[in-house]
Amino acid sequence: MRAVGPEASDSPVRIGAKLRGSRLAQGMTVEQVAAATRLSKGFISKVERDETSPSVATLVTLCQVLSLPIGSLFEEADTATVELADAPLVNLGGTGATDRMVTPRGQAKVQVLRSTLKPGADGGQRLYTINCEVEVVHVISGALTVVFAGHEVPLGPGATLTFPGGEPHTWRNTGDGTTEVVWVITPAAWSGSN
Repeated sequence: MRAVGPEASDSPVRIGAKLRGSRLAQGMTVEQVAAATRLSKGFISKVERDETSPSVATLVTLCQVLSLPIGSLFEEADTATVELADAPLVNLGGTGATDRMVTPRGQAKVQVLRSTLKPGADGGQRLYTINCEVEVVHVISGALTVVFAGHEVPLGPGATLTFPGGEPHTWRNTGDGTTEVVWVITPAAWSGSN
């Protein structure tokens, strides 16, 4: 019996978006990359749109100029899905709140929590801080007031508040019913993998 080799995929490898993303993240223009690589702006533009495939030597040159490991162009994105119903419960303190971590426990760069706040729920009488650089709260439904040392910020459905993680604060559900909110903490205050 004769061995059958693997077949090439019919789907082309798309690397243009990663090259473009790396260029933009570094604040480089197509013109700057063209000058550094001695390639034309039009060619680089076509590569970024996956309209042409560069040779291996050209790809290596592009990656060197963009400080991008060549292997990263071919790696699958590290993705994870957490369904709300399966998200683990976490205890953030306060009263009348059900908090779920909707990002993977090991994610260290960002943490997203979904909270259901019963009428009258609050984060406690004392102001507190979270060990992070930035904290964001988005109100999905209901009403939430975030309390700082010198002022209060009322939030309704669709409102988003961003503030430094080290800013002392607390919160309370100021609506008549249940309030649904999303908290985003970056970097993650705790990863759950420790």
